Amino acid sequence: MPLPSLNPDSCRERQKRLEEILRARHLQAALLTDPRHVHYFTGYWAYRVLPTALLLIADGEAVLCMAEEKEILAVDRILKYEAQRLATLQDDRLQIALKVLLPDIQKYFSIGVDRAVKLYSEKIDWHDLMPDLYQLRRKKDIDEIAMIRHAVQACEAGYAAARKVLLPGVSELEIYGKVLSSSTFAAGEPIGEMGNDFQSGTPGGQPRARVVQSGELMPLDVTVIYRGYCCDLTRTFAVNREPTEIQLNAFSLIKNALEEFENTARAGVSCKKLYTSLFEKLHGASGWKFPHHLGHGIGLDPHEAPRLNPNWDDTLQTGDVIAVEPGLYGDDLKGGIRIEQNYLVTQNGLECLSSFPIEL
Repeated sequence: MPLPSLNPDSCRERQKRLEEILRARHLQAALLTDPRHVHYFTGYWAYRVLPTALLLIADGEAVLCMAEEKEILAVDRILKYEAQRLATLQDDRLQIALKVLLPDIQKYFSIGVDRAVKLYSEKIDWHDLMPDLYQLRRKKDIDEIAMIRHAVQACEAGYAAARKVLLPGVSELEIYGKVLSSSTFAAGEPIGEMGNDFQSGTPGGQPRARVVQSGELMPLDVTVIYRGYCCDLTRTFAVNREPTEIQLNAFSLIKNALEEFENTARAGVSCKKLYTSLFEKLHGASGWKFPHHLGHGIGLDPHEAPRLNPNWDDTLQTGDVIAVEPGLYGDDLKGGIRIEQNYLVTQNGLECLSSFPIEL
């Protein structure tokens, strides 16, 4: 079964949206060198060892400079650069690509960029496009949602593997390895970073050689990245598969918080109000703490708009994909409990993208 990929027609539609922004900003072109943005607009995915440069011209032409030929892409012209000689990679390959693209770039004097680039031209007026790109990326297209769903499925395969081996005496590093291996096989190709939390008996942290102990809780906060697209899920497991009454009480509060969120979150609802409502119910319950955000958007970044956080004043929008992660922590919990679900905000409410059980 073929792996999901971005749809060329959808890539062209995203190009048109950016072209409209360029014309509104009186910019003649956009020069994009972040591999996630090249992928977003063309469908071409390459690992950072082979950088690419995309020149998207406001009148509708897309020129891609790359090191290798690939399948049909949403571009009008392809330029090649030499990334390696006799299989040895050259230094500063992005600059080599930009030199090849330079004759096209120099036709324009006002260009937007997604990050700083060094070019051999002083006549060009450069503009930061990142605020516009963040806004474009927020509402996910159908092909992007398929990429995130695939990342979610790969993550859930990792959880299934972790649950089988999570017994007293197994090290956190062994569990991390099982999650990584199973998620990679489920994704069907190498994946990116795996997220933050793989410790037992603590609220979270990077995996250690330490073995897990009976009675502990292990929050596994895993971010599988498939061709730049992130999921962000958390499940908490009782090491001996027999959670204590105290742990079950905390879990019940978290479960109720998620159910309340699913019943109240809709497009147009304040993210700050959603956070505040659940914070008031969770923080301080039985002496436990809820010390972090309620959630955040996901997509080409593991954290992006909207933020369910009192430090931002965002509002949910149709097309948002969000990670929602209420948690409780305290010494008597022997770690902490955090459950994180991924949702698509639709016109009719929320669609949960994950199906792996949330029980301890």
